[in-house]
Amino acid sequence: MDITPLPEITHQSLRIRRPLPLDCGVVLDGVTIAYRTYGTLNAARSNAVLVCHALTGDQYVAETHPLTGKPGWWNRLVGSGLPLDTERYFVICANVLGGCMGSTGPRSPRDDSHAEPWGIDFPPITIQDMVRAQKMLIDELRIERLFAVIGGSMGGMQVLAWAALYPDAVFAALPIATAAYHSAQNIAFHEVGRQAILGDPDFREGRYWEQGVIPAQGLAVARMTAHITYLSEAALSRKFGRRIQGGSDVGGALFGERFAVESYLEHQGSSFVRRFDANSYLSITRAMDFFDLAADYGGSLAAAFRNTRTRFLLVSFSSDWLFPTAESRAIAHALNQVAANISFVEIVSDKGHDAFLLDEPDFSRTVAGFLAGSAVAAGI
Repeated sequence: MDITPLPEITHQSLRIRRPLPLDCGVVLDGVTIAYRTYGTLNAARSNAVLVCHALTGDQYVAETHPLTGKPGWWNRLVGSGLPLDTERYFVICANVLGGCMGSTGPRSPRDDSHAEPWGIDFPPITIQDMVRAQKMLIDELRIERLFAVIGGSMGGMQVLAWAALYPDAVFAALPIATAAYHSAQNIAFHEVGRQAILGDPDFREGRYWEQGVIPAQGLAVARMTAHITYLSEAALSRKFGRRIQGGSDVGGALFGERFAVESYLEHQGSSFVRRFDANSYLSITRAMDFFDLAADYGGSLAAAFRNTRTRFLLVSFSSDWLFPTAESRAIAHALNQVAANISFVEIVSDKGHDAFLLDEPDFSRTVAGFLAGSAVAAGI
């Protein structure tokens, strides 16, 4: 496994001087938010769209990634002439609180007087904490109201939290392939990944950097386990089937030859190890696991959106078993209970949860149409 770390780079960021109280009771001072922007903010400052990234994403949504050299993770959706048209919208994407691409997280110094990283001692965070940090960034950019907030998976959780916490600051919300709480099955998958990291001898009780090592094997297994949940059986069968790498027969496979899907997962694991911090992975997956929007409103999801004026587009995918359509439908029912302005679409796709990141023309058309209609309603 190639575990050569990628070079450190300086990310575009903003230091927030206001304190950030976390749900756990800790107050962070001097939070840094790393972010990227695309397009131009109009004179009325009314065309800003916040893109919220998923668990292993980051702020480089529509450009070549400075570390990996790969295209932006949503370059099919963000850009000139695309659904998130940068000729029309000012697109912002921030690395989440707890991340490892420039925002305050486990790799960050504890404070101005202590250069030592937080590491495993970074305080527990929630999805709502991530959103509060994003709100501080938006305030610093002097944007009073976002035209839209959009994101898939964990990004969709952030969208829901935005709509609940700051309804007057969001004109349109697009939660995609997500849920209002993390299911027991999803928590179980995350725990397998966390145990792989914690059980790696190089984890060193979360202080691995002090000895110049990383828990590479554990982090790779965590990524491989999670990646399986992003795919569907149909997608895996179409791409790999039972093909043995190099065309060897089954007898060869028993003595070292590998199925193509095994090599694919190993590649996913090894490339992830080079760009992601293990303590960040632990922190962010726990934030997802504890997300339960209704719990903050007396157990009523509808209460989270009471009196909302935000326009909603909910999108699910038919083969997504990580965040199945039923979970989006539950959000739709809650929004209907408070007479919200809501559209709900299930996209037929056999690509699984990752469909929102892949080439799905129906999905692109749905997002483009909703944003165009909302832009007219907003006078943009």
